[in-house]
Amino acid sequence: MTFAMNHIRSTVALACLAALAVASGAQAQGFRPSGRGITDIMRTGPRVAPAPGAPAPAAPSASGPAVQRSAEFIVALVNSEPITNNDVQSRMSRILKENAEAERAPRAELARLVLERLILERAQLQLAKESRITVDDVAVDQAEQTVARQNQLSLSELRSRVVADGISLDEFRSDLRNQLTLTRLRDREVDGKLKITDLDVDQYLREQRLNASAKVSSPDINLAQVLVAVPDNASEADVVKAQQKAQGIAQRARGGEDFAKLARELSDSPERVNGGAIGLRSADKYPPLFVDATQSTAVNGIVGPIRSGAGFHVLKVLAKGQPGAAEGSTTQTQVRHILLLSDPKTTTAQQVAKLAEFKRRIQGGTADFAGLARDNSQDGSAKDGGELGWSRPGQFVPEFEEAMDRLTPGQISDPIVSRFGVHLIQVEGRREAKLSEAELREAARAELRDKKADEAFDTWAQEVRARAYVEYREPPQS
Repeated sequence: MTFAMNHIRSTVALACLAALAVASGAQAQGFRPSGRGITDIMRTGPRVAPAPGAPAPAAPSASGPAVQRSAEFIVALVNSEPITNNDVQSRMSRILKENAEAERAPRAELARLVLERLILERAQLQLAKESRITVDDVAVDQAEQTVARQNQLSLSELRSRVVADGISLDEFRSDLRNQLTLTRLRDREVDGKLKITDLDVDQYLREQRLNASAKVSSPDINLAQVLVAVPDNASEADVVKAQQKAQGIAQRARGGEDFAKLARELSDSPERVNGGAIGLRSADKYPPLFVDATQSTAVNGIVGPIRSGAGFHVLKVLAKGQPGAAEGSTTQTQVRHILLLSDPKTTTAQQVAKLAEFKRRIQGGTADFAGLARDNSQDGSAKDGGELGWSRPGQFVPEFEEAMDRLTPGQISDPIVSRFGVHLIQVEGRREAKLSEAELREAARAELRDKKADEAFDTWAQEVRARAYVEYREPPQS
């Protein structure tokens, strides 16, 4: 079974699917959790490399000397670092498993696009290494656990499925590490340098009002779910039993029972702690199965049960609206944290241990969260006892927000590794609220930042690609 039901999809799947979105000619799609784009520019060096989109050098002609080929040979060099035929074939194999559309693509073209994807990744990873950007095992462990949670699997089940898909655990963890590295590189080189002024926001809002039909992003929806899980090895009788249970839950919800109470008591999903609420987000960040099932359902309507690879889902539509629309409501979370910034002199494991000790002291009643935050947090919230105020979905980086969304009011997280450092998070409250004028402006600022970040990333990636010397060797072969 592939990982199609993620709320935050597997980084491995995303890295594979990215190659299929490559446009003809110079543009290739780069990996990032939000699917950013990379423009591909080739560079010639001492040995002339083919222009963008040009085929790799042809194999020797039949009239030339016979050459015995192995399945493992170098297809390209990126600053003298090799990409092998096996690298290309392995990535192609994963793409074909993850995306049925790839089956219709000519194999030679798919191989070329995958090779370009690998070249782009390799050039950026080399820059990350030069910049001393590293991702330690603790961050990879948490990324692996996040993938498991978002697929509603245990860690052992995730690993079993990875192996069943023909990917070694070492390769899987290496891919996670690489994608985390690329994300941190982009944050430092691109996103962290963007400036969005009030004039930019004013212009952006004017354009939205002048063209109300233009959609900057997918409509926002907020769904809640009750999941009745179905194990991989379930018998037909077990599947029928699970379906009947889900049907009973749907009937009770349609009969007026409190959906949040049903979720807390009966759901097998991590969102059960929040009454099943997944959160207000754009439709493209929900599984397509959920979006299709609820497209014509009114707010407060019940849908299901619907079947996925994880089991049977009963859904409730909590809210619908366009991004930034005044009539749209959102789930807001009041949150505070203690942040220990990434420090070359201190390992992530040491920071995790320190915050874990803070959590034990707070829960044991020998320390106060706000006091520890004032004395130890290494960001601007320290003076306020770690308070970050009321937040809306999408306000924090995904790794922080994913952990925050799993907490009930009053609950404290385990230490969470993000691209900024290690956090101890406490949720103080949640509420449904309409966006104020100031919040609407901040939402518009965030959308504009994402849009400009894509453009800036394209330019930056072109520069990285242009600085890399790429030498094509043999064309990839199955």
